Amino acid sequence: MYDPNYPIRTELTKEEYCKATKEPTINHFYEKLLKLSDMMYTDSAKEMAKSRHAFMESFVEQMHAEFKMCLI
Repeated sequence: MYDPNYPIRTELTKEEYCKATKEPTINHFYEKLLKLSDMMYTDSAKEMAKSRHAFMESFVEQMHAEFKMCLI
């Protein structure tokens, strides 16, 4: 799920995004999922996206913290 040796890509072409990779799952949060809230159009979608975005940020932070604990 997480490997710090794989850099997080922030700019992807459609081809790069659709290509199957062996990159860690956590990278997908940065490459797509955490960008979704900024792509909502309606007020209700924006409101729903806020809480989901916060949940994902919390999840990613916890993953990083747990990974760091394993290194100790």
